[in-house]
Amino acid sequence: MPTIIVVAALVVAVLIFSGVYTELLWFNQIGFSEVFWTERLAKFLIFLAGFLVMAAGVYFSIRTAYKARPIYAPDNAREDNLNRYQMQLEPVRRVVMIGIPIVFGLFAGTAAMAQWEKVMLFLYRVPFGTTEPEFGLDISFYTNTLPFLGFVVGMLISATVIAFIAGLLTHYLYGAIRLTERGIFASRAAQIHISILAGFFLLLLGVNFWLGRYATLQDNSGYRAGAMFTDVNAVIPTKAILAAAAIIVAILFIVAAFIGKWKLPLIGTGMLVVTAIVAGGIYPWAIQEWQVKPSEGDVELPYIARNIDLTRDAYGLSDLEVTPYNATITAEAGALRQDADTAANIRLLDPNLISSTFAQLEQYRPYYKFPKTLNVDRYTIDGKVQDAVIAARELNPDGISSTQKSWYNQHLVYTHGYGIVAAYGNTVTADGKPVFMQQGVPSKGDLGTDTSYQPRIYFGQSTTDYSIVGAPEGTTPIELDRPQGNTPDATADNPDNEALTTFAGEAGPNVGNWFNRLMYALKFQSTDLLLTNGVNESSQILYDRTPAERVAKVAPYVTLDGNPYPAIIDGKVKWIVDGYTTSSYYPYSQQQQLQAATTDSLTAAGGVGVMPNASVNYIRNSIKATVDAYDGSVDLFAWDAEDPILKSWQKVFPSSVKPFTEMSGDLMSHVRYPEDLFKVQRELLGRYHVTDPTNFFKNTLAWSVPEDPTSKTKEKQPPYYLSLKMPGEDKTAFSLTTSFIPQEVTGTDSRNILYGFMAANGDAGSVKGVKDPNYGKLKLLQLPDATQVPGPGQVQNTFQSDPTVSEQLNVLKLGQTDVINGNLLTLPMGGGMLYVQPVYVKSTGSTSYPTLQRVLVAFGDKIGYAATLNEALDKLFQGDSGAAAGDAGVSKRPGTGGTSSGGATTPSTGNNAALSKALNDANAAIKEGQAALAKSDFTAYGEAQKKLEAAIAAAIAAEGAAATPAATATPSAKP
Repeated sequence: MPTIIVVAALVVAVLIFSGVYTELLWFNQIGFSEVFWTERLAKFLIFLAGFLVMAAGVYFSIRTAYKARPIYAPDNAREDNLNRYQMQLEPVRRVVMIGIPIVFGLFAGTAAMAQWEKVMLFLYRVPFGTTEPEFGLDISFYTNTLPFLGFVVGMLISATVIAFIAGLLTHYLYGAIRLTERGIFASRAAQIHISILAGFFLLLLGVNFWLGRYATLQDNSGYRAGAMFTDVNAVIPTKAILAAAAIIVAILFIVAAFIGKWKLPLIGTGMLVVTAIVAGGIYPWAIQEWQVKPSEGDVELPYIARNIDLTRDAYGLSDLEVTPYNATITAEAGALRQDADTAANIRLLDPNLISSTFAQLEQYRPYYKFPKTLNVDRYTIDGKVQDAVIAARELNPDGISSTQKSWYNQHLVYTHGYGIVAAYGNTVTADGKPVFMQQGVPSKGDLGTDTSYQPRIYFGQSTTDYSIVGAPEGTTPIELDRPQGNTPDATADNPDNEALTTFAGEAGPNVGNWFNRLMYALKFQSTDLLLTNGVNESSQILYDRTPAERVAKVAPYVTLDGNPYPAIIDGKVKWIVDGYTTSSYYPYSQQQQLQAATTDSLTAAGGVGVMPNASVNYIRNSIKATVDAYDGSVDLFAWDAEDPILKSWQKVFPSSVKPFTEMSGDLMSHVRYPEDLFKVQRELLGRYHVTDPTNFFKNTLAWSVPEDPTSKTKEKQPPYYLSLKMPGEDKTAFSLTTSFIPQEVTGTDSRNILYGFMAANGDAGSVKGVKDPNYGKLKLLQLPDATQVPGPGQVQNTFQSDPTVSEQLNVLKLGQTDVINGNLLTLPMGGGMLYVQPVYVKSTGSTSYPTLQRVLVAFGDKIGYAATLNEALDKLFQGDSGAAAGDAGVSKRPGTGGTSSGGATTPSTGNNAALSKALNDANAAIKEGQAALAKSDFTAYGEAQKKLEAAIAAAIAAEGAAATPAATATPSAKP
């Protein structure tokens, strides 16, 4: 048995060692060994401190009780039983006296180690330079000092309570405390021991009461976060009284331990309990019920003002620029002339829909894949900034044939993806496909070629398994690089003539020696890794390969944005990851649950990642991180260099974060305003756009983020990246935008009209280390309360219910096709709000993909539709919008759209006999084909399909020949 235990312990020790050793190799290779050693040393020391405090307290309590045991002969049955227990315990007494403290110490040390961030933030705290309004203390006291003090006091209280219980049981077991007919007997030594522990506990309780005064400023249980009227006038004073009372009673206990008089401490304890009930509970309740509730709208106003100011400050909303925007709902000719730049950049490609389009046109092999949701970025081409929908062609391990899924292929052959694919956001081809600015294998386009940038994607969002790469120079390559077609060079071993390659960088720990190889075989529990002949002296192992994993390991103190995105930067593909420093201890700031605040229709559908289920009341986009897609190297840049919490972490890890002044101009040009921060901010602005405490309390001006009208789920509309020029601005900026409608209350019908529109400037400039002063500015357009500008829900409903639009879209639905509504964009243009929605058509085949066929636009109560955005805008604005859209040069079938008011119209088929006949012929052909299939008459089915094709062509021709239907005079769109 001892041998088995020793062997098991050795196995566990080796496994633990392999985990620590391989982690050290990983951190050394990536250049962040400082983070590895600092974090683990900090955790070890905190664990040791927690262990020693608990273990020492329990040990000395037990030892003191044991040494104070009385020596006497048992004189009754109960004492005789205790004596037998003592005799049974004696052989293992030393083990128990040491083992129990060790067990409790291990639990305490583990719990303490989990609080290492609080300890480090306290030790390396940096002042905020601003104070809170109640006690006049620097904000850092609440974010850095108070959490640490609470942790220390809590740990000491736990150790004292456990030591008290352990000492009490030991005294009882050895007879120093006995139950007698006259009551409880306690020896003099036991009395001193127990009373000192009780006194120490009360001292700690007094400190805890005192710290609780400050914690009221972090309380979220009231009307608003922070100390409200009752807290300031009742809770804070009573906590001070309770603190003083607890300390006085503690002194009485300690004095009584030596003089043997217990009357005063017992009376004091009773008084403390009564005081806690009356002063700590009844009195604040009475103040709240009888003084606050009858006049809440008045007495709470100063404290609501504090909550508004500090919440806005904590979430970076203090500098929000609010501009009244009296939006017109009249679409006049030439209205977009002043917005020509924005019109030219209106994005038509929906990154949430066209992943399958990218896949069918650019995937090339099943072992490649594109993410479910693509990203929006911008590139300068021929001196002009162009919005782009972009994605990396990553490795898809699930796309490897089942016959090819050997360990060798999965880890040594299929190791990486290939190339960036990007399309112009503002235009499509004549048949509705993306116009690519970067495409193909090998990679080519306006962004470069596979010789001007490194296209291989070894690190990406779908690369979750480990790979072994690298070989000495001259070794025959075994890594599959990219397809290059069936050429004369194809062989039996490589029938598709896939190009092969060997990784030539430094991306992972070396596994060329037997020891490292053994350690990683244990880490990944793989005998193949240990026995394969595919590993050589130059082999490297790549793991933790997603951008989020790598950044999280080297910056364990940051919360990461759920949507890393790729960009070609300085000749390399790099993933840009936004990192946030957060706190849940900011005084008077309203807490937000990150997961709930950042969930929208896109995250609900799995399009992008969601933030963790954590509550915060302070957030800053303090870190911009990049991960090289080829070699996995990570760079951290201090984006918000003034953030005090980041400054604290920079003191903890002084060499891990670089100043943003080291960011290249190319990298700066691809920085954007982070989505998750924007979502948290817009969620708060539903209430906190109101800065007047009286109006805030009335809550009559509250807003909501509208539901996504294009989604079947009841989730919020996601924010959209757009290049636009906000009203009052001099130039176009790459911005993140959202809209607001009146507050939606569950169980009621809310008016879906537009109340606000916000944009965050995401252009950081293109000069090395110089941040554009306008970057990060939030601008809110506030529409009048009596606005009749329809919200996204109303506009979508108008698009779907308008009979003329429905008729035109029904033409697209003929045959086996689906019509899909793209993202509904809101743009402040033409003195009002312009809505733009691309409409995609997708066949029902297994290899189908959506193509853009129509564009719907709306302004006020008028809507337009056409094959191109440029034509739709002209039709919407009385024949001339005054600006050219990005697809102005696209030649599609003319006359495929028209205009309509928001009211009812007469379907134009009534005035277009040719179109009516064509639609009827198409329906008849569909029914004829279905009947033929039911009889398995494929000849008849083929004839029916020919008739259907002819009918569709006739319908399109008739539609193009039809005159634009006259808009009927109808009222403005109503909520």
